[in-house]
Amino acid sequence: MSGEMDNCIFCKIIADQAPSEKIYEDDVVICITDIKPASKHHYLIIPKTHIENAKTMQGPEDKKTLEHMVEVLTTISEMKGIDLNDARIGFHWPPFNSVNHLHLHVISPVGNMGFLGRMMFLPNSLWFASIDYVRSRLQTCS
Repeated sequence: MSGEMDNCIFCKIIADQAPSEKIYEDDVVICITDIKPASKHHYLIIPKTHIENAKTMQGPEDKKTLEHMVEVLTTISEMKGIDLNDARIGFHWPPFNSVNHLHLHVISPVGNMGFLGRMMFLPNSLWFASIDYVRSRLQTCS
């Protein structure tokens, strides 16, 4: 690791240099349990390639990574029995992201979320972007 990646907690988790509760891993992503869960199920799907955030994604490789993350979302929801109709799914949008490494939040059930959690993960807000929004931005970059 070099530069910013030296200080990236997610890069350290991917390299097994920091603790985490991994629930899924393949060649492209890992999925871990969030250390401050907003509901019963709160997982982060993280690409192994260091991408700073959803706003910096561009080009076909990033689009491929996003689509793989969506596939893994389906796998995780089936593994954990998550009803995607009762879930908050998305990316924090800079400058409102706490870790500068792309990660997709999967949170369910929404009814178990507290007021602050509901605000932090408010769909299609200035600070929490949907998969569709990120996908639409990538289509304009390609």
